[in-house]
Amino acid sequence: MKHSLTSNTIARLRLTSQSVFALFCLVVGWQFYQFYLWATSVSDRVAPQRPPAVEAFLPLGALVSLKRFVLSGEYDAIHPAGLTIFLAALFLGLFLRKGFCGWICPVGFTSNLAEKIGRKLHILATIPSWLDLPLLSLKYLLLAAFSWLILWKMNLQELSSFHFSSYNMISDAKMLHFFLDPSLLAGSIMLLLMALSFVVKNLWCRYLCPYGGLLGLLAIFSPFQIKRDQHLCIDCKRCETVCPASIQITARQTVRNCECIGCLECLPVCPKKECLTLSLPGKAAAPPLLLPTLIIGSFLLFWLVARLSDHWQSQIPPETFRHYYQQIQSIGHP
Repeated sequence: MKHSLTSNTIARLRLTSQSVFALFCLVVGWQFYQFYLWATSVSDRVAPQRPPAVEAFLPLGALVSLKRFVLSGEYDAIHPAGLTIFLAALFLGLFLRKGFCGWICPVGFTSNLAEKIGRKLHILATIPSWLDLPLLSLKYLLLAAFSWLILWKMNLQELSSFHFSSYNMISDAKMLHFFLDPSLLAGSIMLLLMALSFVVKNLWCRYLCPYGGLLGLLAIFSPFQIKRDQHLCIDCKRCETVCPASIQITARQTVRNCECIGCLECLPVCPKKECLTLSLPGKAAAPPLLLPTLIIGSFLLFWLVARLSDHWQSQIPPETFRHYYQQIQSIGHP
């Protein structure tokens, strides 16, 4: 079956999806900033809405909430949207590859833009294989550390203690405060990472994001796979040139790789018909658009179900958030 989509079509579809979610995150960030300004002031004006989606940037808190939910059956009432988005990302990773990374994540979108700019400026470097592998292990080491601390060490009492702590109540404000007023060390590290992102392809996503590492491990079991017909392949490596994850596609028959983000950009650049296909178990090939449709549709379905089941909006009143936000300088990590 010849690919009906061109490389430009796939790239535009992915860019559009990423751009929409990134724009949404910018709007959410602005709304939360307005809420933060109200909460940290003494103004008597009516509280602006606190956007629940800001909790997407609290993945460690969501991991705590997930384990607490499994052990106690209690859904997070303080940051429910954070847990919902985390569950959605895990679902996508398990069934739809790293679709969250490839089609939704705003950090991945920013990383892709930095790569494109670096390529146009001819400053993008190629990391040698002897260095690439140990760098790849960094995000898995971070994931292992967080998993050990939260999934292994913390019991239900400790999970609940953190959940109801003052720190958890203001964790979103702490996150914002970190970016608004970073320390010299933190600011220097952020600037260094930003600068290196124009030189090293997908620096954060490839080497440092434990969230992506977790989704990549789940994606190993995804029913969606990219398959290569070795008899049709002419080893032109066009697929590897466009691959954001730098996967050696021509060295394998099935791309069952932790780094594959399901972007599908390798499919239409292949000059040999039916050499690269998106496959499902028991089927020779699946329509390429099926994967992004399921990724975006499933993610939005999680949001809709959470809204309808009252698992999206925090149960904490704005005045309570305000009470804790005004103590942000004195509240430390438990």
